[in-house]
Amino acid sequence: MSKPTPISGFPEWTPAQRMIEQFVLDRIRATFELYGFAPLETRSVEPLDQLLRKGETSKEVYVLRRLQADTDGPAGDDALGLHFDLTVPFARYVLENAGKLQFPFRRYQIQKVWRGERPQEGRYREFLQADIDIVDRDTLPAHYEAEMPLVIGDALRSLPIPPVRIQVNNRKICEGFYRGVGLTDPEAALRAVDKLDKIGPAKVAELLAETAGASEAQAKACLALAEISAPDASFADAVRALGVTDPLLDEGIAELTAVVETAAAHSPGLCVADLRIARGLDYYTGTVYETQMIGYERFGSVCSGGRYDNLASSGNVRFPGVGISIGVTRLLGLLFGAGALSVSRDVPTCVLVAVTTEEERPASNKVAEALRSRGVPTEVSPSAAKFGKQIRYAERRGIPYVWFPGAEGDEVKDIRSGEQVPAAAGEWTPPRADLKPLVGPAAAGV
Repeated sequence: MSKPTPISGFPEWTPAQRMIEQFVLDRIRATFELYGFAPLETRSVEPLDQLLRKGETSKEVYVLRRLQADTDGPAGDDALGLHFDLTVPFARYVLENAGKLQFPFRRYQIQKVWRGERPQEGRYREFLQADIDIVDRDTLPAHYEAEMPLVIGDALRSLPIPPVRIQVNNRKICEGFYRGVGLTDPEAALRAVDKLDKIGPAKVAELLAETAGASEAQAKACLALAEISAPDASFADAVRALGVTDPLLDEGIAELTAVVETAAAHSPGLCVADLRIARGLDYYTGTVYETQMIGYERFGSVCSGGRYDNLASSGNVRFPGVGISIGVTRLLGLLFGAGALSVSRDVPTCVLVAVTTEEERPASNKVAEALRSRGVPTEVSPSAAKFGKQIRYAERRGIPYVWFPGAEGDEVKDIRSGEQVPAAAGEWTPPRADLKPLVGPAAAGV
């Protein structure tokens, strides 16, 4: 068999990186639950027409065939695709289970998604997302839009990562402003402005003219709006100074002001109003979020989302919601690539129980069982080699303690300091700091 080659865009972490990932997920999950979000997992596939109904591109969707030999491709009920985010599957779940849910419904979902984009640093074809959403029946109070950054700020602050800045905008500001300057296709204008960071203002002005029918003066006004940024509610004065009026614009300003002021009261500096943030997906209708990790801004957002009013609806019943998603694999991929995270050892094991002879292995197994019963991660030496060799085995694996059974009493050795003390399996406990691997910034020497 020839040596296999990696598949681009499908990351496989080392055991040490996987332990870091699990630590991160545990912290995120704990924060979500502190805010009252309940866990949910949806199926990995959705009907293709549902995946593509809200402005997504078919080029990004992995299509499934029921049978490998089905060369004609899927059709009808068999036209399935792997979900590329968790919002569309969640909306479908709400519609299917509305009679069983209590509203407002708060859920978190930590699950893999798949997206057929060009892999690059921090961007993958298979990746893990951690989402929270709040949905309600018919109406959803705007204060939930102000709550989202608080949850994300607390979740990311609990991790040993660089600080983050959440950029917030409100689609009502953009749409109301575009209507106020006389544009008849605000969605086209939004999609054009969303490309500002990628193609620059001159190209966006051309795009506004081509796709939204903007005149030179209208394009200039749209770009002036996009340049407004403030860490507080002063953004509102800057918007009004442009001299455009529209009821939807006023509504958006009020909602974004509440988001910024709520975040500032909870965590000063967490949020900044940035009116160039548009989010390209068509289903967003209110506040939108993008999150940059300080020092990694060039890689774009690691956490994003927004308010949606029409994604989940059945007849005359709507289920408006707001959600935000942490790109866990994206965030970790950037930090792993920079060597910015480390773990104190490569295995969970805290204690290696030495084996004197193979005939006495049952005694070593009994010690290990006693330690495990008290929550100490323990393994037994793979062979009854000389103790020096067993110690070297522990050193290579990063195991801090070696337990030596003895006829006159057991002893345990801290192989980092060389200290060796008498011990009993039913009494000795390692220091709390050694019980589990510690995750932290690499610069901290963890």
